[in-house]
Amino acid sequence: MQGRLSPLIDGKIQAFPWPCWQNEFSIAAENGFGIMEWTLDQERLYENPLMNVTGCAKIRQLMSQHNITIPSLTGDCFMQAPFYKIPKQRESLLKDLSNIINACAELGIKIILIPLVDNGRLENTQEEKVLLEGLARFQSTLKHSKIKISFESDFEPVRLAKFIKQLEPECFGITYDIGNSASLGYQPDKEIDAYGHRIINVHVKDRVYGGGTVPLGQGDADIPAALQALHRIGYGGNYILQTARAENDDHVGTLCHYRDQVSEWLIAVENN
Repeated sequence: MQGRLSPLIDGKIQAFPWPCWQNEFSIAAENGFGIMEWTLDQERLYENPLMNVTGCAKIRQLMSQHNITIPSLTGDCFMQAPFYKIPKQRESLLKDLSNIINACAELGIKIILIPLVDNGRLENTQEEKVLLEGLARFQSTLKHSKIKISFESDFEPVRLAKFIKQLEPECFGITYDIGNSASLGYQPDKEIDAYGHRIINVHVKDRVYGGGTVPLGQGDADIPAALQALHRIGYGGNYILQTARAENDDHVGTLCHYRDQVSEWLIAVENN
């Protein structure tokens, strides 16, 4: 996850790393990371290099120079300003989504994550209706560009399966967040059984039940069980480290440690 190799921005666990976003490409390459999930905030949206021609050209250069791909984007902007909750800004925010899809198409980013959690959570059927109606506008564009919109959600497994069933698999899927599920008390096997066939991206982190993010292995997430359940259904997508930040400011070393930890779990699952 972009920003995890850099110091915190304004004390936030996740935010676009403005002062050092370019440096993250070389740091990632030097430490054996080959992919990066981009982050996009509503604040300064069009200043983000993804969202302008000059910035896109620089990103493309850095990707080529350091052999880094950007397969996905976490749209925290959609959670910070959800179009389905703000009627007066709806058209403007949908225009933002259109521009984000176009920018992702330019760089070959294939998954755009809309977090239906926290400020973006769906609280009633009207919000869900407005969300679905808004997304329907982009279906042909998504098909043409081969981009999928993916959702994180706090829905319980059967409810999330019902929600995603309303949307075409060619254009829409689920990002399974292991830590978020643990914080809600959900069981990996039940989640994967309910909607595993629609999972196209995975976020790896650990959280305590009813609480926040903690270092891997110190919370209530049964990460090996989640990885085993994903392996059982043949999941072949990416595992994005959206992990706790370093307590000693060694952000690079901490992320490398988490990467190695998850790799060991995955090897154990495959050999089981």
